[in-house]
Amino acid sequence: MPAVTVENIIDLPRVARPTIEQLPRPVLNITTAPRGFEGEGFPVRRAFSGIPLEYLDPFIMLDQMGEVEWLAGEAKGTPWHPHRGFETVTYMIDGVFKHQDSHGGGGLISNGDTQWMTAGAGILHIEAPTEEIVLRGGVVHGLQLWVNLPKSKKWAEPRYQDIRASNLGLISSHDGGALLRVIAGEFDGNSGPGVTYTPMSMIHATVSPGARVELPWRKDFNALAYVLAGKGKIGPQKLPFQMGQAAHFGPGDYLTVEADADQESRSPDMEVVLLGGEPIGEPVAWYGPFVMNTQEELQQAFKDYNNGKMGAIPAATVPHAGGSSESDRPDLG
Repeated sequence: MPAVTVENIIDLPRVARPTIEQLPRPVLNITTAPRGFEGEGFPVRRAFSGIPLEYLDPFIMLDQMGEVEWLAGEAKGTPWHPHRGFETVTYMIDGVFKHQDSHGGGGLISNGDTQWMTAGAGILHIEAPTEEIVLRGGVVHGLQLWVNLPKSKKWAEPRYQDIRASNLGLISSHDGGALLRVIAGEFDGNSGPGVTYTPMSMIHATVSPGARVELPWRKDFNALAYVLAGKGKIGPQKLPFQMGQAAHFGPGDYLTVEADADQESRSPDMEVVLLGGEPIGEPVAWYGPFVMNTQEELQQAFKDYNNGKMGAIPAATVPHAGGSSESDRPDLG
């Protein structure tokens, strides 16, 4: 980890340092992600657990998938399941995963690729390990982010973006001490490839031991950070911040992350995901795979799914441990 690197970081565009008039955004709280399981038994860390939705808006959830090294025959994914009212962003750091949905989207993602699926009015999809990993085993490590949609976009037609690692925006911190991979959003004129309904930014930063990142951040965006690996300090308070922890920031002009000079051998750098977005500011009714504005809309989503109104499972489907027929899709009530 990670897959996307550069031969010479000093050749990249650099983020300008904040001016003396600008203020760092203070850290309001740090939480530690609990472990859990998703789908057929895929291990995850619930990165945003314990952070109130008011600080997450427009985000709903972030899962760190793995890092897990499957033995032969162990690999797991998720069965066919529905979504409505938001977007799923799956970013693969190591390994390979495949996706298929009822709207014709899908394919393989690996080593820095991203799949951006807008569920909108409703869609069915499946995420599964490849046959090679099932047969031989292998490492799988990634993230899945849920991005809320405003009421006006919850009924948008589903869409799918296949974002290759080679298309990520690559920039450097002011001194070359950190590589910043821009998946979505814009920084000092450098943009990521992800097209979003909700204005937002998503960055994967690799911070070298002892290096410090000072990243300009839009005042109208919220700001969150999650550590994938390594340890360091965060915010002007220089609070200890390590793998499996999330932080949310208060108001200000820029974010600060600093990697400790001493890192573990298995994680030579500090790996941090930085997220920010324009809060939607609407009521959230969330249960299971649906994110709506009211309880009535949630109930309608369950009815529509059970009545087959969110699409049909394609005839040629991605296999998974539980089968993939229309009859054995989960009953959500």
